[in-house]
Amino acid sequence: MQARMKNPAFVLPDGIKGIGSLFRAVEQGGIPEELQELIGLRASQINGCSACVHAHVQNLAKAGASAERIASAAAWREAPFYTDAERAALRLTEAVTRLADRSEEPVPDGLWDEVADHFDEEEVAALLLLIGVTNLFNRLNSAIREPAGTTWG
Repeated sequence: MQARMKNPAFVLPDGIKGIGSLFRAVEQGGIPEELQELIGLRASQINGCSACVHAHVQNLAKAGASAERIASAAAWREAPFYTDAERAALRLTEAVTRLADRSEEPVPDGLWDEVADHFDEEEVAALLLLIGVTNLFNRLNSAIREPAGTTWG
């Protein structure tokens, strides 16, 4: 499989600059790398972005995540491999990624309170920016049919 075109983030020079700024902001939020990759993996699974799923699985393995944690990300609710903080972040990831799937408020107060119990304001900001930029890449990659195994840069 071959992509329809070069990734749009790299076609327009300011595209990758802006995205790079978002990633730097996420790093300022202090979210552990493994949690960042779990969030990216879960959003990418939901969106069906094979290029991002593949990349996040590889990054999780490099970060030392166990095979059980990586393999269970799609079914995290029933898996015992995640902390309460990680579960709150994964729940937030699903809510923000599936905005149109809810008939009620996309991020209910109970979920917001749960996230706030585990993360401070800077960390919540980092979580939200990370979820947003992951969804951006998922949509770009899906539109151009970016194949799994692609490397960017």
